[in-house]
Amino acid sequence: MNITDIRQHFPILDQQVNGHDLVYLDSAATSQKPIAVIEALSTYYREYNSNVHRGVHTLGTKATDGYEGAREKVRRFIGAKSIQEIIFTRGATTALNMV
Repeated sequence: MNITDIRQHFPILDQQVNGHDLVYLDSAATSQKPIAVIEALSTYYREYNSNVHRGVHTLGTKATDGYEGAREKVRRFIGAKSIQEIIFTRGATTALNMV
């Protein structure tokens, strides 16, 4: 994959700044989202929006199932032995402070 192919996955990078393609280098603060993430977030807000691990109602259960499903996908992707090895945090600073 070349840089042009990668950029096509990030709609925000279609912008021009002073006649040049937008380059975003502040990923420590926030990262730009590819189309797949934008679509997944849109689906979540349209169909699941509820607190995770907090409710026994339908939306809460759907949100929790999706959250834990993501944990399992990450486990498989990185080859972890157990989902207990996968910890989601707010960001890199929070994660590093836990170590």
